[in-house]
Amino acid sequence: MNVSRIPIRIVQVLTVVFCFLLFACTSDSNDSENPASTGGVTASSESTRTVLMLGTRSSQSRPVQVIEANEGQWTSYERAEDFPSTVTLPKGFIRMRDGIELAYTVTLPANESAQPIPAETYPAILIQTAYNKAAGAFVPAIGGADPFMVKRGYATVVVDVRGTGNSQGVWDAFGEKEQGDYSEVVDWVISQPWSNQTVGVYGVSYLGISAILTAAKNHPAVKAAFPIVPIGDGYRDIVFTGGQVNPTFIPLWMGLVTGLGVVPFDALQTDPARGIELLVSHLLNGVVQFQVPTILKALLGENETAFDGEFWKTRSPLEQADNIKVPTFIVGGLRDLFQRSEPMWFEQLKGQTTAKLLIGPWTHIESAGIPSDGLPRDGVPTLQQIQLMWFDQYLKGMDVGADKLPNVTQYVLGHEKYVTASDWPHPGVQATEFYLRGDKSLKPEPAEAMEASSVILQAPLFGLCSSSTSQWTAGALGLLPISCNTEDTFNQIPSANFRTPVLTEDLYINGPIAADVWITTTGREAALSVRLSSYDPATGRSKSISNGLLTASHRAVDDTKSRFMNGLRIQPWHPFTKEAVLPVQPGAPMLLPVEIFSTAAVIPKGHQLQVSINSSNLPQGLQPVPQLLGGLLGAINILNSDEHRSKIVLPVVPTSALSQ
Repeated sequence: MNVSRIPIRIVQVLTVVFCFLLFACTSDSNDSENPASTGGVTASSESTRTVLMLGTRSSQSRPVQVIEANEGQWTSYERAEDFPSTVTLPKGFIRMRDGIELAYTVTLPANESAQPIPAETYPAILIQTAYNKAAGAFVPAIGGADPFMVKRGYATVVVDVRGTGNSQGVWDAFGEKEQGDYSEVVDWVISQPWSNQTVGVYGVSYLGISAILTAAKNHPAVKAAFPIVPIGDGYRDIVFTGGQVNPTFIPLWMGLVTGLGVVPFDALQTDPARGIELLVSHLLNGVVQFQVPTILKALLGENETAFDGEFWKTRSPLEQADNIKVPTFIVGGLRDLFQRSEPMWFEQLKGQTTAKLLIGPWTHIESAGIPSDGLPRDGVPTLQQIQLMWFDQYLKGMDVGADKLPNVTQYVLGHEKYVTASDWPHPGVQATEFYLRGDKSLKPEPAEAMEASSVILQAPLFGLCSSSTSQWTAGALGLLPISCNTEDTFNQIPSANFRTPVLTEDLYINGPIAADVWITTTGREAALSVRLSSYDPATGRSKSISNGLLTASHRAVDDTKSRFMNGLRIQPWHPFTKEAVLPVQPGAPMLLPVEIFSTAAVIPKGHQLQVSINSSNLPQGLQPVPQLLGGLLGAINILNSDEHRSKIVLPVVPTSALSQ
């Protein structure tokens, strides 16, 4: 069978089905627990500034430089093809410093006869994938050349990262050796006779992460970056959110790398002996020695994997953000796997280079156009047009106005439109407190006496029928026509639900969110899942907005790295190290500062803001076995009193900003 004739749409559907089958196979004076509750670290003197940027493992939080002006406007960018056709050169290998060979494919502009044009040179778009460039020939999002860009004068180089596809070596998911390859690949690209010594890095998901890590190498030939849905912090974004291992996407993702990246299709066809050797090597080294042990160690709570440290620092690109000096366009999604970090990329880069941010309503696969990204919409053109504009400006040197695009463009849930802003966090944002009260209300006024507590059961199975199921399967299960993909109505049944009074005007929130929840537990461990939604009292249904997760023993906060906004802590930094673990004593009050991922949403008038709290969110996280056993079949009391003021801290923006 000639696989090159398989329609791309069929391959896209098969990819989604494959993923589905894999899935199936504190801040104020009354809120201080004790000195140990923050791991012995006190708030820095900077915490009273208007906004502090969240720190990293190697840097403390610092004041944000606010960009007030926003002159940028979206325009549709069109340009005719420069060349009538494309041509793919014979495939080959790039030898690395340690003798390992990486497989590459080069696609160039061509003449009417689909032949290379002698003496022509081009800027190159570099894509580095773990999903096998052979598969990318059918689904470009996972590693293929885009004829739209090639015909407009760009060479495209696609490389299988070490240990995947037709490349030699051991795959270890953005490890030091893989990152060490990136600059050597750029060296090879600019040494080619068709190269004009100018490179742009591009890609979706894994490919976007390798792109932004390549930009961080600060190679002089790399002039621009266009990463789509890149991770920021491997530990906090997804793998161990709140100290809990992700049981859905991580096995699914490693299975996807195995299913697509292990088999060296090209080598098996052209050199069967080499192909078999690579297949055995990928299975033994990548799967047996890395993938399976890593998953098992995470679930069993092995120290170097289950706690934050050098392993995760290496795989957290935000740690290298200071090295990125090239113009960078970040694309994110409100339902994406890396929802937490994508706006922080803009925040980190805006002071050192030209940076732009676009966040759509997307899940992970929707950002790749599966089944659709919904663009153009509200004046925002297609991602393909934006990419062309970006690379035309910064690789070809054409003055096309890419630098004058809006700094920040976000889809706003509830408003259901894209809205632009000059900065992120929004210049008009103010941290605002709402307190959880004993009558299940959310009010700006705290409790002045002991009020009724709320009891929830400790069980690891909640959240299965919620928007998290879609989000943490990368959007694969979101393709099913069920209400759970967008609603939290079913999931709120076992939760303690707190609601504001019916709103008399719209409430616009945009940015990170914090929940400071006081609890007691009957177990030796506990966890909280805190979910925000827009509740319609007329129908009794709720639309999800965002959520957060935290294991009680990981409740320590380092306030020298946390984000403060007008004096309130709105994004706690948890160390998640073994040394920072705090004991959980049955019956003893504990403050759990839960980080809720950044979002942009309007709760319309006539609705209520709802905060739903329960003890787990299985699609997003499962406690490692030692912690899980310590909290099974217990109960949690959510406290509300003058001494234990549970609250949520929201980033509130004036609704007038929605019309800007």
